Amino acid sequence: MSKTCALSIAPLFGDGMVLQRDTSLKIWGKATPNEPLQVEFRGQIHLTQADPSGNWELTLAPMVAGGPFKMRIIGQEELTIQDICVGDIWLLGGQSNMELPVSRTLDLYEQEVADVENPFIRQFTVPLVYDFQSPRHELAGGEWKSVTPQNVLGFSALGYFFGQALYRKYNVPIGLILTAVGGTPIEAWMSEEVITELGGYEHILSQCKDRHYVEAIMRAENERMNNWYSKLDTEDAGCSDCYDHSSWNTFSVPNSWANTALESVHGSVWFRKSIDIPVEMLQHDALLRLGAIIDADETYVNGVLVGKTDYKYPPRKYKIPPGVLRPGTNTITVRVISNRGVGGFVTGKSYSLLVGPHTFDLSGPWKYKIGAILPALPQLTFFHYKPTGVYNGMIAPLSHYAFTGVLWYQGESNTHAPERYEELFRALIANWRQTWNRPDLPFLFVQLPNFQASLEQTPELNWALLREAQRLTLELPNTAMVVTIDVGEENDLHPQNKKDIGERLALCARQLVYGEQLVAQGPMFQRMEVRGRILHLFFSNLGGGLVAKGGLLNGFTVCGSDEQFIPAVAELAGDRVLVWSDQIAEPRGVRYAWADNPKNSNLYNQEGLPASPFQAFVS
Repeated sequence: MSKTCALSIAPLFGDGMVLQRDTSLKIWGKATPNEPLQVEFRGQIHLTQADPSGNWELTLAPMVAGGPFKMRIIGQEELTIQDICVGDIWLLGGQSNMELPVSRTLDLYEQEVADVENPFIRQFTVPLVYDFQSPRHELAGGEWKSVTPQNVLGFSALGYFFGQALYRKYNVPIGLILTAVGGTPIEAWMSEEVITELGGYEHILSQCKDRHYVEAIMRAENERMNNWYSKLDTEDAGCSDCYDHSSWNTFSVPNSWANTALESVHGSVWFRKSIDIPVEMLQHDALLRLGAIIDADETYVNGVLVGKTDYKYPPRKYKIPPGVLRPGTNTITVRVISNRGVGGFVTGKSYSLLVGPHTFDLSGPWKYKIGAILPALPQLTFFHYKPTGVYNGMIAPLSHYAFTGVLWYQGESNTHAPERYEELFRALIANWRQTWNRPDLPFLFVQLPNFQASLEQTPELNWALLREAQRLTLELPNTAMVVTIDVGEENDLHPQNKKDIGERLALCARQLVYGEQLVAQGPMFQRMEVRGRILHLFFSNLGGGLVAKGGLLNGFTVCGSDEQFIPAVAELAGDRVLVWSDQIAEPRGVRYAWADNPKNSNLYNQEGLPASPFQAFVS
């Protein structure tokens, strides 16, 4: 895009942009004060004029889908925007699982995206900006990118598979606006007016509005963190004796440091393992997999640094450069840094060396020695997690941009207080609908997947409680929810299977937004009747009928008046489920898939969509 210093257009309207079809569209930018402008687009000429401050805007009439097109903006200078498409735009909001890029899912999709090209699926990533003073009027930057083998690696994985499914169905350009930030709780994405009305955030709002307070905290914490790592490097003598491990202890990998001699260690610990590689294997490329490590690592092969990761979530997949491996004995050395909490190697993941078609299992005994022990690094203050910040910086600037609907994947960062999530979630949906002055704005969201919540030190059943809050939010009109308790990873907060989730969201969009007559969601609990010892449960979204996937129906518990739930017998009876326990004569409550990491919960409809977890009590 060519432009002068005087004439410009908002970052959302750059080369490769997607504009929403079938609705009036506002575009805006900057020019010389009072400058008359002419905009040419799709054979139409539009006239406008900059105001005394140099701001200009105009509204385009609704357009049918198509492209690519070119837009010319002519004033004293000329600005040309290339490769414009008109189609359907979806706003992608939430935290890290919405943000998670395709590059983090290549264990599943590497071949699928290796040669992918689609100029009609495009993503705009909103830069991370937070502001506690007032809503911002403009984004800090950003650019549109279309699907190519390189670009797709940075796409939201969920967004990509969603867009792919819709494009395959309708052959209409798809734009994805990604405005998600890892770790953000829901209150960060709401306006100050709504947060104030909800109550309970007055003190933190007051603190965050004080620029001096924010700057002082950030300065002090950055200094403390830098000093911690500097002291760690100074006190850690390194691994000069890595090849003489006679005095080293033994640790079984993978494993948590809990209940071991390392449990209380904060600082650095060196781990070492040797393997023998035949000379004939050295002609192949090599990849080192080290699962996931809490918290950070530096990894060496034969003394050569092959990879490092600064925090605990990303999978450790390190390509070994040619010439590093050698025939005979090879040594893998990992410096693990635990800054707070309990360190460890996450179980249930692959720890292996892949040399071409050959796999060397690295699980089992490793030698280790402590590098340095420091006090735990205090928790940092992430101000972009605070109420209203990213709403002001990343949502408010989009408020005049037209799009089809919202995809929302968030909740993990609210599982420590799930009892308020339903109130907050309903408030957020109302807030966003008001922001765009669209009371019927489609809002499609992802219910939290199965996960062993104890890995994040979350109280037991909090994930189940938050899923219930999400389910109850479906009472709002023009909403839909995707159930994911069958596609998560119990040992990973960021499950890689975003394809099933994206395609399930696309089903919801096809029904809710595009008006197709199809089954888009799994069975949803509606009501129950008590008939003696047996609870009769009724569901919506039956589709072709209820099924117990893989065998006998599982996942139900019941309780009596004491509300102590015990496993129950469940069976299908046409369009309902019958649940009972011979130990409870007067059942008063039922739960399904009521666990942070529900297992063997297998109620589906015939379309293959899972039932949502739920709980219900006799009124």
